[in-house]
Amino acid sequence: MNWDRIEGNWKQFSGSVKTQWGKLTDDDMAQINGNREKLEGKLQERYGLAKDQVKEQVDTWSRGVDRM
Repeated sequence: MNWDRIEGNWKQFSGSVKTQWGKLTDDDMAQINGNREKLEGKLQERYGLAKDQVKEQVDTWSRGVDRM
């Protein structure tokens, strides 16, 4: 999915993000505000994952969102 679409409709997609990554807080979600780099950074912080693991997870999630 085009990340611009996710960013532009962040409120719609944020529920799916919180379902996928439940350790993200409401404050995290507000800070991320649709920014992919911020999302990846928060996921690294909350889950202790490597950058390449986070990128792969976000890519997989965004492809799934495309089917919604």
